[in-house]
Amino acid sequence: MAFEGLADRLQNSIQKIKGKGKVTEADVKEMTREVRLALLEADVNFKVVKDFVKRVKERAVGQEVMQSLTPGQQVIKVVKEELTDLMGGEQSKIAVANRPPTVIMMVGLQGAGKTTTTGKLANHLRKEHNKSPLLVAADVYRPAAINQLETLGNQLSMPVFSKGTEANPVDIAQEAIQQAKENHNDYVIIDTAGRLHVDEHLMDELQQIRSTVNPNETFLVVDAMTGQDAVNVAETFNEQLDVTGVVLTKLDGDTRGGAALSIKAVTEKPIKFAGMGEKLDQLEPFHPERMAQRILGMGDVLTLIEKAQAEVDEDQAKELEQKMKDASFTLDDFLEQMGQVRNMGPLDELIGMIPGADKMKGLKNAQIDENQLNHIEAIIQSMTKKEREDPSIMNASRKKRIAKGSGRNVSEVNRLLKQFSDMKKMMKQMTNQKGKKGKKGGFNLPFM
Repeated sequence: MAFEGLADRLQNSIQKIKGKGKVTEADVKEMTREVRLALLEADVNFKVVKDFVKRVKERAVGQEVMQSLTPGQQVIKVVKEELTDLMGGEQSKIAVANRPPTVIMMVGLQGAGKTTTTGKLANHLRKEHNKSPLLVAADVYRPAAINQLETLGNQLSMPVFSKGTEANPVDIAQEAIQQAKENHNDYVIIDTAGRLHVDEHLMDELQQIRSTVNPNETFLVVDAMTGQDAVNVAETFNEQLDVTGVVLTKLDGDTRGGAALSIKAVTEKPIKFAGMGEKLDQLEPFHPERMAQRILGMGDVLTLIEKAQAEVDEDQAKELEQKMKDASFTLDDFLEQMGQVRNMGPLDELIGMIPGADKMKGLKNAQIDENQLNHIEAIIQSMTKKEREDPSIMNASRKKRIAKGSGRNVSEVNRLLKQFSDMKKMMKQMTNQKGKKGKKGGFNLPFM
């Protein structure tokens, strides 16, 4: 999980000061010492840590905290604001050309995920902004890179401009832009060559492409899991190419967070996107404030809502509400809802977006076993349509058949049916008694 180690350390550091009615300079000194150690252990650039801690200390012992009614909360607010500023302050959006197409040049070292990110970015632009991108295979040194981009294009049903391995990358980029104009593509995304290390030949070629096509954006793709190496690569590429933004890949697996917290301060270039998984829809616009909130255990409700809205159809939601009211919610409906939740991302990541979830009993350090969801799906899918619509017809022989068909045991089938029955009752109670105080008690969702 992204920032897991750093998040735990920082949250422990600020927890001691959170509820204090009076904050002394000694309290702030102790907290910032722990914050400093947490950031250094997270592989954050030393100079970045030094400047960050200095700013937090100055503000935390200043008038804005001392005159506050809740000094402890005010200190946390200072840490959150400084963390947000460290990562860029506000979300940095893609620059758009006055006349289409907008040209985006993707650069970076081999192995950082540049080609996959090119496909993810194209998918994001089409899905979220209704645009029509053209993908450009300009890495002529690796046939595998061209094949990979063409495969991604097929998966996404998007055009890929390629001239094989014999053509000049500069010519490829120029001709691709011309084709995009003729075919009315909104974006041209150029996948350029990479190397295992920065070298003069690579930079010369990238500079030639850049000066010839004059891209609206030059995105540097770096692997977040390489920590300070990612920051050093970003610094070198920025000096040579004056990149306009950074895309961090594998941020979901970066438990330390050093790259995300250092790159903006070192390069003065914003992080534009973050890769949060291997799937083609797992590229997210980078929101510094939301990321700071996640790190400090404050949740990220806005991203959670956006993920839900992307997966839930409005008409389906209204139909579902009606089914809850009249208690006609079936196991088929439940299976569909569970699928939509799973499409939003890993459950532990979703739980991390709920404010205060890390303090909830049973959720702190919860390891949600995705296999449990697979077992539930298998049980429901082993039922007949009639059984899914009306579980009350279940008898011992039916349950035995379902258990055998799903590879589970009868007790698991019984537990699922009992929890589903309890859930239906509570759903009806909640929808029929809006605004009224319902009975105390609760239920466990079958997958919790």
